[in-house]
Amino acid sequence: MDPRNTPGYRLHRSLTNLKRIETAGLDDADQERIEAARALLQDVSLLTQPQHSGDADTQIKS
Repeated sequence: MDPRNTPGYRLHRSLTNLKRIETAGLDDADQERIEAARALLQDVSLLTQPQHSGDADTQIKS
């Protein structure tokens, strides 16, 4: 089975690629955008995990 067909593959790859970006040489606005994108993808990743789908105690920070 092709791993690209598994649920969450693209989300995982996007998050992995964002984590690899070196932000030290970027300006402040770009650093903030990358951090915001990382945070959003991590939140979505938590929501898409099967063990969290029916958990009523899950809290998402906004």
